Amino acid sequence: MARVTAPPSVSPRDEKVRTRGRVDVREWAGGIRFSAFTAIMLGLVVLAVFVLVPTFGTYLSQRQQIAALQHSVKLTEAQVADLEQQKARWADPAYVTSQARSRLYYVYPGEVVYLVDDDLPAASLAPEQQPVSDDVTETRSDWMAQFLRSVTGAGLSQTGTAPTDPTTPAG
Repeated sequence: MARVTAPPSVSPRDEKVRTRGRVDVREWAGGIRFSAFTAIMLGLVVLAVFVLVPTFGTYLSQRQQIAALQHSVKLTEAQVADLEQQKARWADPAYVTSQARSRLYYVYPGEVVYLVDDDLPAASLAPEQQPVSDDVTETRSDWMAQFLRSVTGAGLSQTGTAPTDPTTPAG
């Protein structure tokens, strides 16, 4: 016996969706049922957000502190390695001898040391180190006339500034 199936029934709503390609929001919103269980679940989700957000913020700040401290540890380890290398150099008698000779001017018995001060030529001195001239010179402008020009220019200027505190008198 061959079975004959009926064509699937199509609801009017499904027909509207197929024909227009859009969903009617009013129909969709009307189909939502708000029960006590939904309210309790929504309340639990909101409560979980309020509980977890500060905890997550604390977690992020602690991770940043850990990263900063790890960076600090790496820098300190690099300094320790440098200091250990210097300590190893100071264990070498040749290095100690060279440092004593150059820094403290130690010499072996019988050696003669000559120290030369200011062995640079005068032309290589920086301008602030050059000697002051012995000649007295006059300025090229009259300071009194320049002072009066400055005072009158300030008095005749069109722009001015108001005092910042209105209770304080100007002047």
